[in-house]
Amino acid sequence: MQKTRMILACLLIAIPTATLAADQDNRQTLTLSEAQRSHVLEEMRGLLAGTQKILAALAADDMASVAQSARPLGLGMAHKAEDHLKSVLPKEFMQLGMSLHQDFDRIAADAESKKDPKLTLRQLSDAMSKCVACHDSYRIATTPSPEKPAQAQKHNHHHH
Repeated sequence: MQKTRMILACLLIAIPTATLAADQDNRQTLTLSEAQRSHVLEEMRGLLAGTQKILAALAADDMASVAQSARPLGLGMAHKAEDHLKSVLPKEFMQLGMSLHQDFDRIAADAESKKDPKLTLRQLSDAMSKCVACHDSYRIATTPSPEKPAQAQKHNHHHH
């Protein structure tokens, strides 16, 4: 009986929240070109994959690998293509991103010098709260690409 009540309580709490979330997406829309969108998403996938490697290294108590996995996610990653995005992305988005890259530089440095897995976990948790904040605030839309109008694409299918 107790278990059923618990499940019901959880459902009652979860359902209104899920409904509210489905009703309205209040995130700010960032309108990017296909190339810009591709760059941002590629960077985010890199951050996610790197974070997973850091967690695996922490689980194995391998602090050298933690540093090795965190380093490429630092400011070095940020400077690769941020110039062409600075003009189109909001300042707050850019600042959050730069701050996240700095976090990974710090994680790498501390993993090498302090070798404290608990510290790294706290740092990684703090860093990931920025991921959560950003995903809560923004969504990406693309501008229709002028090079490929729909009719031109249809037209190409007839010439084989």
